[in-house]
Amino acid sequence: MKIAVIGAGLMGRAAAFDFTRAENVELVGVFDINENLARDVANRFGDEKTISGRIDASDPEAAKNLFSNYDAVLSCVTYKYNPGLTKAAIEAGCHFVDLGGNNDVVQSQLDMDLQAEEAGVVIIPDCGLAPGFVSILVADGVSKLEKVESVRIRVGGLPQSPRPPLNYQMLFSAEGLINEYWEPCIVLEDGVKKTVNPMTGLELLNFDGIGQLEAFYTSGGASTLPDTYLGKVADLDYKTIRYPGHCQLLKPMLEIGLASRQPIVVGDTKIEPREVFKAILEKNLSFDEPDIALVRVTVEGEQDGSTKTIEYEIIDRQDSRSGLSAMMRMTAFPAAIVTWLAASGQIDVRGCKPQEVAINPKLFIPQLKKRGINLTIRD
Repeated sequence: MKIAVIGAGLMGRAAAFDFTRAENVELVGVFDINENLARDVANRFGDEKTISGRIDASDPEAAKNLFSNYDAVLSCVTYKYNPGLTKAAIEAGCHFVDLGGNNDVVQSQLDMDLQAEEAGVVIIPDCGLAPGFVSILVADGVSKLEKVESVRIRVGGLPQSPRPPLNYQMLFSAEGLINEYWEPCIVLEDGVKKTVNPMTGLELLNFDGIGQLEAFYTSGGASTLPDTYLGKVADLDYKTIRYPGHCQLLKPMLEIGLASRQPIVVGDTKIEPREVFKAILEKNLSFDEPDIALVRVTVEGEQDGSTKTIEYEIIDRQDSRSGLSAMMRMTAFPAAIVTWLAASGQIDVRGCKPQEVAINPKLFIPQLKKRGINLTIRD
């Protein structure tokens, strides 16, 4: 099978690394608007079956021509390009997976369901970590219970050695981080879909070997789960994990307007506060030190007349041998697995579908172990 990666950033690198080691992949293409970067990534993270080239993700015709040479494509570029890339994949007859990150963009892709189905392809947006494979874990847990009362999703990427005052380092784009902290969050509460404010709902939790942490509502991590399980699950929410005190320190920065896109005048210059905030975060929190990724998905309900709880937990640390951070592994590898399943013909559905609908957990979960991602399931 032939698989292409669009975008040679951190996640694109990890995806290329994964595809070159996956079963029955005969060609891996790495493409970026920066042709030199694509070549460097192909050389460093690929092997003899890896090629590289230039692609402008904003050019649907160029994308269509490129996609026609591949069985499946994984997009690791920013979400604003995904609708155009989705159309290109449908026209090219190529399966398509992306890292998502924006609910409105994902909905615009889901609206192309019929076109994708008629083209005989499967389009799966919002893959990765969260949004991402936590949705597959939820689907697995829900399938094991006769009645589901609650689904709690807790995910975080953290530095192994936190530095005050924020005890955080940049593990993905500053734009994506601000969106999570700024945009409204969708939850299910008492069987009703509701919107809650980000950086609220603060709670404490513990992970073995790490200690006490905090979690709070952020946007996007639940992806399509509230819609998929509306009427089937009473309570469902997603929260981001951080070291204690992070929320209390960062939330006021957003409340005074540092996340705003409304330009302000500074001297003779108009500038968006968000652009300044992004630059400050990237400059002062880019430590490039070993990280850790945490996942805990808890599904509670009833089975055979008794209350039952199923818990999925992952503690993943940076891999010093490959040079891949935990966030790269936990985001790119799951998305790569979904892409590989599509390319290898192991996904039966066609159309533009959420992961929890399209992916069989029994096919997906064993692939995590093959990649050294150790999932503990307690039931």
